[in-house]
Amino acid sequence: MRRITIFDTTLRDGEQSPGIALRPAEKAEVARALERLRVDVIEAGFAASSPGDREGVAAVAAAVSETTVASLARTTQGDIEAAADALAGAPRRRIHVFIATSPVHMEKKLGLRPDEVLERISWSVDRAVGLADEVEFSAEDATRSDREFLAEAVRRAVEAGADVVNLPDTVGYTTPLEYAQLFEDIRDLCPAVARVHLSVHCHDDLGLAVANSLAGVGAGATQVECTVNGIGERAGNAALEEVVMALRVRGDSYDGVAGVDPRGIWETSSLVSRLTGYAVQPNKAIVGANAFAHEAGIHQDGLLKDVSTYQIMDPAELGLAMTLPLGKHSGRHAFARACSDAGLELGADELADAFRRFKELADLGGPVSLQDVFAGAAA
Repeated sequence: MRRITIFDTTLRDGEQSPGIALRPAEKAEVARALERLRVDVIEAGFAASSPGDREGVAAVAAAVSETTVASLARTTQGDIEAAADALAGAPRRRIHVFIATSPVHMEKKLGLRPDEVLERISWSVDRAVGLADEVEFSAEDATRSDREFLAEAVRRAVEAGADVVNLPDTVGYTTPLEYAQLFEDIRDLCPAVARVHLSVHCHDDLGLAVANSLAGVGAGATQVECTVNGIGERAGNAALEEVVMALRVRGDSYDGVAGVDPRGIWETSSLVSRLTGYAVQPNKAIVGANAFAHEAGIHQDGLLKDVSTYQIMDPAELGLAMTLPLGKHSGRHAFARACSDAGLELGADELADAFRRFKELADLGGPVSLQDVFAGAAA
């Protein structure tokens, strides 16, 4: 299978979530966790945006020993030089140059004509090439850009020396079929992209960030830009843990696999949650508290017979364990297993009475423990 590069932007796009402001030492701590996780690229920040972010990028550059470190930069000399300066201590440096290519962004935000945007792409990528080991170009708002113009923008970036070209769904507007078609169209309109790596970067405004990212991989992209726990602007970015595990479980569908070590996913998720103050919702895929918890009796019975009946991943790979919490929907087999695990040896009649009391308590709402069940019996 193709090797899919995981470009983690937790420390840049993820930090753009409202209320998150990581100190340089905290960025370095996350970066070390990401390196242990074996992500390929860490986007450490936007060096030109503030002195603090510049210091944060430098802290990440100094914290890792082998991972590529990236810094975002607009198509200006000041941004590119700030990125290069902040990345100086990194084992491998990537400058990530971006400019918008959609009509609404060029006219309303940038106030630039299309030909001026193209000139900036050529100049900025060429300038960055001499200051870093790798250069990535992103066509901001690519999914709302005119295809012919986008193809020309990509061609300019490739000709100027870009190593990676990113076609982001900046506002979370596209759909999986549309996004896959975009990559096919750009390959047809710009044969030069065969010389570079294509990247996806998707936002979750319609809840499609991971689906769109995987669609892009299926259409030939070899890099996915994502964040731990899916944090990021507005509704967030594609979640790293979901992308990685989707490729691990269904790599056959996408002809691709990531090099991330799943054993570090839960630890890294917990670290990012603690440092950012952004809690992980219980039903969050892969890292949520309920991701491997099964309460329904039918499910519990199946799992006790064979875990593959209701579980498509081995939680042990993530440093986690399957749980069979007792609740209103639990069945007799799971209840009996819980009693046995607690060292309670019950005859058939005793088990039947205990299970009846358990169900009566569970129907009242709230959590029920074995202590509650048997305390009621003693009373």
